[in-house]
Amino acid sequence: MSITTEFKEFVSRGNVVDLAIGVVIGGAFGSISASLVNNIFMPPIGMLLSGVNFTDIATTIKAAGPDGKGAVVIGWGMFIQSVINFLIVAAVMFLVMKAMNRVRRTKDAPAPPPAPPEPSEELRVLQEIRDALRST
Repeated sequence: MSITTEFKEFVSRGNVVDLAIGVVIGGAFGSISASLVNNIFMPPIGMLLSGVNFTDIATTIKAAGPDGKGAVVIGWGMFIQSVINFLIVAAVMFLVMKAMNRVRRTKDAPAPPPAPPEPSEELRVLQEIRDALRST
């Protein structure tokens, strides 16, 4: 089998296509969650903290030179926004996986075992005789 034939089989498998779709959707979801954090969550949090804009929170290690270049800055605010973004994505993924597992469990749940057959008339009579002998 040639390499090109093997590659075509590999790419045409459902798992590879599903993975590619998941990556594209994940990228789009990442931009949505970043927008949610930056535009919805952080402004009210900043307002509660006396109008702090988290993107402006930074520590300057080395100031810029006379030409305005060469500054070394640690952007704490951007890091905090990234952590919040990650937590939102992780929470949504957790809830999605939990829902999928619940659906999978109900779909794959084994059928209840059938009820045992009723005992034959002879066996029922013998059990009655046994029970009558025990009580005497």
